[in-house]
Amino acid sequence: MKKALVLGGGGFIGGHLAKKLKNEGFWVRVVDIKNNHDFWNNDDICDEYICGDLRDPDLVSEVITSPDSNPFDEVYQLAADMGGAGYIFTGENDANVMHNSALINLNVVFEASKNNVKRIFYSSSACMYPEHNQMDSNNPNCEESSAYPAEPDSEYGWEKLFSERLFLAFNRNYNLDVRVARFHNIFGPMGTWTGGKEKAPAAMCRKVAECINGEIEVWGDGLQTRSFLYIDDCLEAMLRFMRQEDFMGPVNIGSEEMVTINQLAEMTISFTDKKIKINNLEGQKFIDKYGFPCPLGVRGRNSDNRLYKEKMGWEVSIPLVEGMRKTFKWI
Repeated sequence: MKKALVLGGGGFIGGHLAKKLKNEGFWVRVVDIKNNHDFWNNDDICDEYICGDLRDPDLVSEVITSPDSNPFDEVYQLAADMGGAGYIFTGENDANVMHNSALINLNVVFEASKNNVKRIFYSSSACMYPEHNQMDSNNPNCEESSAYPAEPDSEYGWEKLFSERLFLAFNRNYNLDVRVARFHNIFGPMGTWTGGKEKAPAAMCRKVAECINGEIEVWGDGLQTRSFLYIDDCLEAMLRFMRQEDFMGPVNIGSEEMVTINQLAEMTISFTDKKIKINNLEGQKFIDKYGFPCPLGVRGRNSDNRLYKEKMGWEVSIPLVEGMRKTFKWI
């Protein structure tokens, strides 16, 4: 039986991934700082669930050793200190985001190399792309080769860029077989939808679901653009990339279906019979209500999938409206 290790498997993408691997017949170990997955029973997603702090090198050394002492066939490093715009872009969490995630990745890549894991996947982020290439909401540039000269718009992005280089350096110096992918706004059911760390699709679904009639808030002017990838397509793209032999990345995993945030809100409202208006909070209006400048990130971001199509011969199949409808129904 093949064995897989999912670090951060108590989270949204990690939980879906672990469940899929278990259904494929893998023996799956999940490690997460949380005692259990927020929405699934642990037994539903893995054979062994370990609650622990991956900032601890002793714990990482322990969990990266498989039960039969043979190397894990597949290791997925998804654990990170992260959240939505309200968590990443206010600046209040910068030190923790950089310190916690960097420590995790330093521990994981070192122990993976020592234990001769067969292959390891690292989940980077579109947040590592330069801010100056994403100022035009209609024409953002997120081609993989545009990453340098580097100028991410957040400390979260800088840490992701550092960790990409860390994993690739261990490949060069220690022959660690790595795969590095840059996620672009993955969403779907069984993920965080309240509390401040939720992403835009889940936040929009929650706001519309809770609103009887009236208005919902959308941060900024609503004309900032993004693309969002449904979790099923994300898993398909991850596993295809992980299991091909010739390409380490980095490569984008995302959708090229770009929308404004107001369009995302209008799409969500259309799933209901409610009469809901959009209240765009920007500038002084936002500061007066929340006490700090509106944390928006870049003006435009869209996945560039040309390299993925070239290397893997596959493209996204689930339209945004279909994924949003499923997510709204679940929330």
